[in-house]
Amino acid sequence: MAVDYKALKKGGLMRQKQKDCFCMRLKSVGGHFTAAQLKTIQEVSEKYGKGYIHLTARQGIEIPFIRLQQIDTVKAELAKGGVHVGVCGPRVRTITACQGSATCPSAWIDTLGLAQKFDDRYAGREFPHKFKFGFTGCYNNCLKTEENDLGIKGGVEPKWNENLCTYCGVCQAVCPAQAITVDKANKKVVLDEEKCVYCGKCIKSCPTDSWEGEPGFVLSFGGTYGSHIRIGKHVLPILYDEDTLFKVVDRTLAFYTEYGKPSERFGITLERVGWEKFKAALEEVR
Repeated sequence: MAVDYKALKKGGLMRQKQKDCFCMRLKSVGGHFTAAQLKTIQEVSEKYGKGYIHLTARQGIEIPFIRLQQIDTVKAELAKGGVHVGVCGPRVRTITACQGSATCPSAWIDTLGLAQKFDDRYAGREFPHKFKFGFTGCYNNCLKTEENDLGIKGGVEPKWNENLCTYCGVCQAVCPAQAITVDKANKKVVLDEEKCVYCGKCIKSCPTDSWEGEPGFVLSFGGTYGSHIRIGKHVLPILYDEDTLFKVVDRTLAFYTEYGKPSERFGITLERVGWEKFKAALEEVR
C-alpha cells in the first residue's frame, strides 16, 4: 500500500533519510511539559526510537527513528502519558512563550496562560502558509517576538506622578530608549512618548513609586526567520485587554485568509497588499 507522506507530515511526522523512519514532532504549548510527560517521552524514545530526543528551535520535542509500522502504537503509548503529536504544514504551528509573570520578575503578562488560550482557540487552523505565534513577557524579548508572524510582548505605558517624585534621576538612568529626561533643578520630568518602548523599567526601579502604569500587549506583525528574514512591524499602540487582543488577532487571521496566496508567508502578503490596508482593517476592531 502506498504511503501518504504528505498526510504524515501534516500530522507531525517528518520523513527521515533512513528508509521507513520518521521524526515524530510532539505537541508543545509554550515549551511546557510536566515531569510525567517527560517520563513518558523518555520511555517511548527508549522503546521505539534510539533512546534520545531532539529539542526544536520552537520549544518542541521530536523523537527520531520512529518506524512506519509502529506509528499508531507509539501515538497510543504517548497519549496514555498525556503526550500528543504536533502538526506541520500550512497551519498554526507550535506557540512559543517565555515563563512570563508566573515566575519572572521582569514580565508584565502571563505568557503561558495566554499561549494556552491561543492554542485552544487557533491551534492547527489552516492558512495559505504556516503561521507562528510567539509570546514574551517584557522588553527583554527572550522569545524574539518580532521573528513571528504575530508576536505578543508584555509592556506598560508609564505615567508620572509628580507628587511622589524626588527627582533622583534613577528613571532616566535605567531607560533603555533614553525617553525620560529629569531636570532636578527645575523639578521637571519629561517622557518622550514616541521613544518609549513600554519596558516599564522606570516603574520597577523608581524608589518612590512616582511611575505607574497598566500592563498591556505590544504586538508585531509579519516577522519570519527562515530563508527570507523579516522583522515584524509594530503598527498599533499598546493594547490593554484580552478582548481587544483577540479581536485584533481574529482580524489579522481573517486578513491573511482573504488576501494570502498559497505558500505565501504572512509578511509577504502584507508587503504585497499594503501595510496601510492592513492597519486600517485592525483599526476597525481596536
